[in-house]
This record gives sequence, structure tokens and C-alpha cells, in this order.
Amino acid sequence: MIDFDRLQELAADVRSFIQGSSDKANALKSIVTAFDVVLGIYPSGTGAELHVIKGQELLNQMTPDGPDYSHTAIAVQTREQAIALQALVA
Repeated sequence: MIDFDRLQELAADVRSFIQGSSDKANALKSIVTAFDVVLGIYPSGTGAELHVIKGQELLNQMTPDGPDYSHTAIAVQTREQAIALQALVA
């Protein structure tokens, strides 16, 4: 089950890290590089939605007893922003 509250906390941590950096583009790049899976989280009519920015192949291969993976979330305003970020890091 997806813990949206935890993902929102991660996204807030990422936002703070990026905002505190003098080189925001490099900070974003370091976040994406550091994690196996990066999720874009954005508001929707029902609360929040997700888009996989990085790691879709890993998620597709996951099994309940498979290895752990590192993950984080990045807050974006829309799904389109998440898709654009996905294209930039591909």
C-alpha cells in the first residue's frame, strides 16, 4: 500500500534540500541520481497522485520477497511537470 503521507514528507525534505542549495539544478540532479526510484507527487481532486520519474523498470520487476530499493518523492504541480522531469532524466 502506498503511504502518501510518507511520500509527502519525503517531497518536503527534497524541496528543502533543493531550496537550500545555491545550485538548484545540480541539487535536483543529485537527488535523482541518489535514488533507485523517484516519484513525482502532485495534487489531484482526490488528494494526491503519483508519476514514476525514475525506476519504472525496477518497480515492474518487484516481488514481495525481492530486494529493497531506495526511493524518494519530488513535489510537482501537475502530471505534465512530472512527465517533463522524467524526460529530462531519461
